[in-house]
Amino acid sequence: MSTPPDVVRSAYAQLVVTDLDRARWFWGDMLGFHIQYADESLLCLRGTDELTHHSLVLRKGETAALDHISYRVRTPEDVDRAEQYFKDLGRPVRRVPKGAGTPGVGDAVRAVDPLGFPVEFFHDIERAERHIQRYDLRRGAEIARLDHFNICTPDIPAAYAHYQALGFGCSETIEGDEHELYAAWMYRKQTVHDVAFTGGAGPRLHHVGVATHESHQVLRTADLFGSLRQEHHIERGPGRHGVSNAFYLYLRDPDGHRVEIYTSDYYTGDPDHETYRWNVKDDRRRDFWGNAVIESWYKEASPVLDLDGRPQPVTEAVLDESAVQVGADGLGIVEPGGHGS
Repeated sequence: MSTPPDVVRSAYAQLVVTDLDRARWFWGDMLGFHIQYADESLLCLRGTDELTHHSLVLRKGETAALDHISYRVRTPEDVDRAEQYFKDLGRPVRRVPKGAGTPGVGDAVRAVDPLGFPVEFFHDIERAERHIQRYDLRRGAEIARLDHFNICTPDIPAAYAHYQALGFGCSETIEGDEHELYAAWMYRKQTVHDVAFTGGAGPRLHHVGVATHESHQVLRTADLFGSLRQEHHIERGPGRHGVSNAFYLYLRDPDGHRVEIYTSDYYTGDPDHETYRWNVKDDRRRDFWGNAVIESWYKEASPVLDLDGRPQPVTEAVLDESAVQVGADGLGIVEPGGHGS
């Protein structure tokens, strides 16, 4: 097997949206992303702390979906390694030369990974003007940066093995009594995660996680949507996760794409960092305060496209009897008369 690429971090997500003006309102005006590039069919956005061209791309299309997620790699040679690595896995692979793909991104490789997700790897990207101390430009939720992707897949152990082979560490898991793996949070940058896995029908994108600096900005986000009578965009929270310890708010954009406003996780960069293992029966894993998780959070997610822009077929999760009894995390189980776990 060839050498995998050296992934630095989660870099950007590219979403298909059906109404670019409404998307600009939600992501730009309300969440506070800076619009770095815009044309009649595309918006490239970044947070206040980001020094690269974008961390979110919105592409106009007929059906809302995930176009691709993207990781930055350490060297230009790692782009070549990504191409060979996924070819050796027998996966669909496409080279995307500079200028032929997303604006601002240099030579890249896109592949459909073993989990069915369209994933891009690149090294070169245009630099952007420093906005870290441009407080006069801040608005809305004051999003600082992209933090992570959360993806839905019916095979959590396979997802874990794939990302472990790519060199990702694991910060936290949700496990059964016999260490059955129900969910995992994995990282390359030195935070809790760059990618996490939610069990269920997939491949689908559960959410894009974006970071603010402080919890009051999460609360401000909820107040902003409420003040404009747009509270229907709020799906879950505010609250504090057990996993990651992060303060959170989940929203749905005008096309139904889910975004998590996220702050207050922790450092994972020590070489002997140990995985923290939650038991699937611990109700505090998803919400440290014990708030119930609503059904849509488990069952609804964005479809994903293949390299030709066609919807990927979705495989349903296979649930065993024990999973149903415990309400396995992320599998869309709602126990009779109760709430999703």
